[in-house]
Amino acid sequence: MLEYIQNLAKPERARVLEALEQVERRGLDAVRVEFRQIEGKLWEIKIGSHRVFYVMIDRDEMVLLHAYKKQRQKLPVKEREIAIRRMKELLS
Repeated sequence: MLEYIQNLAKPERARVLEALEQVERRGLDAVRVEFRQIEGKLWEIKIGSHRVFYVMIDRDEMVLLHAYKKQRQKLPVKEREIAIRRMKELLS
């Protein structure tokens, strides 16, 4: 996850980090950020063309699992499988 962010171009990295900071401070009321349930406890944060999968451990703890840059209309199966595998490892 951290490696993904570090490899972004500076403006994109700044946008993603700012959005994640907003989520940390404001939760679901974060500005310019959308949330979507993917499957069960797996959720997605939409930040422009970037997607970050996460799971809520409790009310105050969100764990970021995986991130990728969206390039097509549908969620790539590979990206979804990575996030689901990491979620299962975390919750087991």
